[in-house]
Amino acid sequence: KRAIKSPQAGINAAVDGDTVLVDPGQYREKNLTIRKRIVFKGIGYPILDGENKYEILSVYASGVTVDGFRIIHSGVSSLDDLSGLKVYNCDNVIIKNNILEDTFFGIYIQNGSNCSIINNKLTAISLEEQQSGNGIHCWKSESLRIVSNQISGHRDGIYFEFVKNSIVLKNSAIKNMRYGLHFMFSNDDVYSGNTFRNNGSGVSVMYSKRIKMYRNHFEENWGDAAYGILLKEISDGVMEGNYFTRNTSAIYMEGANRIHMTKNTFKDHGWALKIQASCMDV
Repeated sequence: KRAIKSPQAGINAAVDGDTVLVDPGQYREKNLTIRKRIVFKGIGYPILDGENKYEILSVYASGVTVDGFRIIHSGVSSLDDLSGLKVYNCDNVIIKNNILEDTFFGIYIQNGSNCSIINNKLTAISLEEQQSGNGIHCWKSESLRIVSNQISGHRDGIYFEFVKNSIVLKNSAIKNMRYGLHFMFSNDDVYSGNTFRNNGSGVSVMYSKRIKMYRNHFEENWGDAAYGILLKEISDGVMEGNYFTRNTSAIYMEGANRIHMTKNTFKDHGWALKIQASCMDV
């Protein structure tokens, strides 16, 4: 064990398999980078402050764990997806028990596999969609586990694009600007036991196949373009045991084929189901 004042200096001094412990305090390290297989663990939620300029923590190594930090004030950029914590082209990364506040994108997985995002709390404070990224953003990834996170104030709470064979379990996405959950071109995923409440437009699942949706709560999504869930150009899905409460349209379907629906509960909607002529075998 060695006492090192700077988190980046501690990371630099570590070797694969080490644990780097960070004491309580506020650290302005610009862009922290991890390029070796370590556990990076905060004691008493040390603050990593991006000073509204930088991506705060970037992970470039497989097998990394990031646990127990308060990550605040990332930079904002319309060109770069600056994040509180971003994983680049890695496998088996675990991100757990962190608090992210006032970040552009929150936790971002780019081209990752077998990564876990567990028990994090993400809160954004931007007032406009253009100034806000997504809370948990996953791109071109597979076998992810997104479990027991709380996300509010972002553009989309959870965003999947080209993500397959992944599970979204027991998360809450509340008061995000656009969608609580947004799937695009993502196949063979399961989401279960989540709560999506009072998001701008509800939940959107688009251009995806074989999505299973169990025991989720879709609540309080009101407005001209708001739904409990929008199913657009999706096929061979399952919706079972979900709860829809006080949405303009609980389920809005367009170009949806072979969706098996059973044991869902509807209460206090403008419309429970809106099914367009482009749907088949629902």
